[in-house]
Amino acid sequence: MSLEEAARQLKMAGHDAQVAFDCVGLGDLERAQEHALTLRAAADAAEVALSQALKDMSPEEAQTEGERAVTALAEDA
Repeated sequence: MSLEEAARQLKMAGHDAQVAFDCVGLGDLERAQEHALTLRAAADAAEVALSQALKDMSPEEAQTEGERAVTALAEDA
């Protein structure tokens, strides 16, 4: 997985966390739990990608790839 995938997964996890939070506030605990599970899966996927990147990339490569990944996600939004 790439840093772009890690960034995408983290963005998804953040969205699911917000939805789960909102669902708790609305008392919709089943939906809150569903979104909590999907945010965990996304966070786990991001952690795998980041762990691999730590092994494979130099700090300079990580900075370049990370900036490109975040910029690409911002452009897609």
